[in-house]
Amino acid sequence: MATSEGQPPGRGDRAHYAQLLDHAGRATVGLRAAPDATDTRLWGSGVLIAPGWVLTCAHVLAASDGRRRETGPAGVFGVAFGGRVVPARWAYDLSRPDPAAGPAAARADLALVRLLDPETEHPCAWLSDQPATLLEDAYIFRGHDQSGGGGGGGGCGVGAGTGAGAAGAGSVSGGAAGGPAEERVIRDSEGDGDGVRGAQEAHGGRGSDAAPVVSAAPRTPATPATPVDPFIAVRFGARDARGLQFGSDVRVTPGASGGPLLDCDRGEVVGIVKGRHQQDHVGLAVPVTALRGLGPEHLVAGAEGLGPDPYHALMSLHDRWHWAGQDLGRSGGSTWFDAQHAIMAGRGRLWGVQERLQALDLLARLPAPRDPLAVEAAVGEVLDRGERPGAWSLRTWRDGHGALYQGSDPYTELRTFVHYLRIVAQMTADEVRDVPGEQAAAVREEAARLTEFVQAKAVVLQPQDRRRIGPVRRRPRSVLVEFEPLFYDEGGHELFNWSVSEGYGQGQWLRVDVQESAGGVPFEEAREQVLRRLGGRLLRADSDAGPGARVRLEVAVPEGRWHTAAGQWEVAASTRRTARLRPVGPGRAVILRDQGRREQVDPAWLRRWQGLAAAPELQALRLPPRAGARPGAGSAEAIWRLLEKADEGALPALCHTVAEGFGRDAVGVALDTGFPAGLWPARGHGEERECDASCEEFHRGVRELLQGSGGLARLPELVRKLRAQAAEAAEEGAHWARDLVLLYDDPEDPIPQLFTDRPQVSPR
Repeated sequence: MATSEGQPPGRGDRAHYAQLLDHAGRATVGLRAAPDATDTRLWGSGVLIAPGWVLTCAHVLAASDGRRRETGPAGVFGVAFGGRVVPARWAYDLSRPDPAAGPAAARADLALVRLLDPETEHPCAWLSDQPATLLEDAYIFRGHDQSGGGGGGGGCGVGAGTGAGAAGAGSVSGGAAGGPAEERVIRDSEGDGDGVRGAQEAHGGRGSDAAPVVSAAPRTPATPATPVDPFIAVRFGARDARGLQFGSDVRVTPGASGGPLLDCDRGEVVGIVKGRHQQDHVGLAVPVTALRGLGPEHLVAGAEGLGPDPYHALMSLHDRWHWAGQDLGRSGGSTWFDAQHAIMAGRGRLWGVQERLQALDLLARLPAPRDPLAVEAAVGEVLDRGERPGAWSLRTWRDGHGALYQGSDPYTELRTFVHYLRIVAQMTADEVRDVPGEQAAAVREEAARLTEFVQAKAVVLQPQDRRRIGPVRRRPRSVLVEFEPLFYDEGGHELFNWSVSEGYGQGQWLRVDVQESAGGVPFEEAREQVLRRLGGRLLRADSDAGPGARVRLEVAVPEGRWHTAAGQWEVAASTRRTARLRPVGPGRAVILRDQGRREQVDPAWLRRWQGLAAAPELQALRLPPRAGARPGAGSAEAIWRLLEKADEGALPALCHTVAEGFGRDAVGVALDTGFPAGLWPARGHGEERECDASCEEFHRGVRELLQGSGGLARLPELVRKLRAQAAEAAEEGAHWARDLVLLYDDPEDPIPQLFTDRPQVSPR
């Protein structure tokens, strides 16, 4: 390790690690028989990593012949720490491959142990979120075979906590008085007690639960204790299928297996001690990143697990525990964070220990990414490269955070982490932006908290970097064309302005094109202006939405234009200057919206929408009722009564023209009574003609469409398919849907103000 001045530490820097070694010692446990068993011999060690959870090696929980150790009833055994022994059970075994993955499946010599009493209070070690690098200052910790008494203050003259001892291991770098480096042994519980005491006395240790696990070897009771330099290095120069390798002069005995390998330079547990290789005599440890392979298939039969994604659940518990323990208003002893801060102080980092601690707590509150590839994509975007960030798979947002340590300058490092967190916040919010319910709302709230954290940390960045990182460009779900009528003199032509916006759900829009003038233009001219630009806009939105995506086209028109056949509009099929025109309706969902619904969401509108969305089946409500109905059934008052009393799953259907007369009035009443959806032909018949066979065909087709729709949310896509069939004459009887108009007005995604005095909030 180097100090903040860049000089390697000497023995005077012992206090630099004092807090860290103390916390690591307190978090290290011994594994043994059940608390009431007479056999108290140590099986091995472990480390507390989350409330109620111990990480160890799987082989520690097996006897020398490979079978499981003898335990108490229901598989109970003991975990010793802090002067006590508490009952626990084996919960996860990562050394067992997934049966469905075949014999070549990856496995790791790791196991998770669950404490049976969930109220047990205990410390937790900090697990690294990044792959281990070359270690220069490290310690190995070993648990105890007894619940209390004996032992010293650890092998470096600082308190190593209760329940464990610290072992500085590796090649002597000037610690022993000029002598050659001797082989050091991590002793098990049946080692030489006099030798242990000699080591304690050499370091000024006093009686506690901790026992040193390093001494010179070979030794005899009469041999004086040899001082051990507290900053002896544990180094490894390779990482292969066996795991992390460290100093060849370190002999790891069974009692130390399963204990933590602590990187003092970063203040993190980076590995779990596995043992010593018999051929080349190097010490071996399993990297903690191997925990990323944890899955539900590793759950031990009969054990209580962590749910369908145990790795995400476990690391969330870990990160939230550490942040909760660092409550700045809490009075008490030092925390692991304090120990890390003492080590990192003076290094000039803008993304320091506290920023990491809070960021990982915020990430832990988010749901797991739906696809691990999303993590790698986010990391790749931040690092401006397409390849994977490393040889270690990334499963959670925490893993992605750990992949960003690139040894950059402090400013670049800060910018990198802020950019990554902004992407995560946006991706998480996008996943639930259209999902109803309290759970989705809670996720949106947590994503907003992460966004606020990002904004607070980004204030020190240069303006061009702030613009680059946030907010992230969102994936559009729709393109909205809106026609805004202007006032006109009586008897004159109705004139319009228009705009085009990208929609992101929940009433969030980004205006991308606009025609605003004091006089406006006639509707037909406004439509032609839109169509000349709409093809390219739709193609760009499709590209932003993702591979193979086709965003929805939404067209908001005022009363009197409800007969607009937007599904038959023809737009450019490519961005070529001479691109052919293609009808938009068969290739993407097209819906109509009422331009008059914008000021506020009417309660009846919202209630009807929620009723339709929850209805198990949609039902066509014919307006007016079919021929032969009672007299007056088609009157305005009768339509009011019919719509007000309609079932929640009812959806109005008209075969009349909605441009004028009865059809226009009926749609107006439907909107006034809260109906958010309806179906009619763009060229319906007028009042001068009675309903005929073509009307019956239309209403029959609508009934069949709604009965098999599967719900309101699927209706736009089903209408699109129906339009495509009608355009291709692929299905007999589908021609009635060629100019079908679908009103689909979502009150939970209201259209924006066309021209507003307030600046538009951009989702970029």
